[in-house]
Amino acid sequence: MLPGAEAYGIDGQMVATQLRAAYFGQTADEIQVGPENLQINVLLDKRDAAKMSTLERFPVMLASGQSLPLASVARLSFQRGYVRIQRVDGLRTVTVTGNVDNRYANAAEVVAQLKAELAPGLPEQFPSVRLDFEGQAKETADTGKSMGQGFLMGLFGIFAILSLQFRSYSEPLVVMLAIPFALIGVIWGHMLLGFSLSMPSIMGFVSLAGIVVNNSILLLQYIREHVGAGTELQAALVQAAGERFRAVAITSLTTAAGMLPLLLETSLQAQVVQPLVISIVFGLFSSTVLVVLVLPCAYAILNDLGWVKTATTAP
Repeated sequence: MLPGAEAYGIDGQMVATQLRAAYFGQTADEIQVGPENLQINVLLDKRDAAKMSTLERFPVMLASGQSLPLASVARLSFQRGYVRIQRVDGLRTVTVTGNVDNRYANAAEVVAQLKAELAPGLPEQFPSVRLDFEGQAKETADTGKSMGQGFLMGLFGIFAILSLQFRSYSEPLVVMLAIPFALIGVIWGHMLLGFSLSMPSIMGFVSLAGIVVNNSILLLQYIREHVGAGTELQAALVQAAGERFRAVAITSLTTAAGMLPLLLETSLQAQVVQPLVISIVFGLFSSTVLVVLVLPCAYAILNDLGWVKTATTAP
């Protein structure tokens, strides 16, 4: 408002109310036509409302019944305004959105960089502004937190079942070595095929926790049987690995072959689940190879530490 407008009894609220009625319409009367009730709305003609000159000459009605042109009581300027004001929990919000070019980075990397570079300086520059990450970032964080809790519960369940089966607290840890071995394959699989680790990738790895331990259980059981039959430990390890390698390899190959159509599919629907398939296929391969090579060594180490009751160093 220009200085001196208050002398006429004009304030911003009065001007805004009259402009809203003129440009958005106001109900002047209601008439009854037969069974229908018709409203009569009054507003500026669309052709005149689009002109800046019309806004400058807009008559502002005073309490005395007189009018003044808007340009004489207000300063008109061009600037960008908000289409709407949206509030969340009573706070006025501004939503910033953007599309991520996956050739250079994924959404998680962009959000991580914003949190590291932009977020720390905002409270100092703008004390009244609070920065929140919503949408995919928030949903991913919530899903990751829930999935992490479920993953820990699954690991505890696997450990409890194996402890009851083997009547040992150390041998289940050898079996569960297959889980981090699968993570190695998950990471390398995504790197080789040019995919970024995403939430479906993590879901595939979590689902592997209950799959890859099966080969470890069978291999460990064969080792225990040979040792229990009086076979020397080193010979039992080699013999069990040789006997179970074919079965373990065939199981992994058939599982990968069954998922190969999804991995080679190019449709948009298949691309959503391809990271999950990559995690399962490459996780199985890496776990299979490393279990056959590393699990016997880990079992021998447990025996050297005296944590294996069934193993012996001599027949």
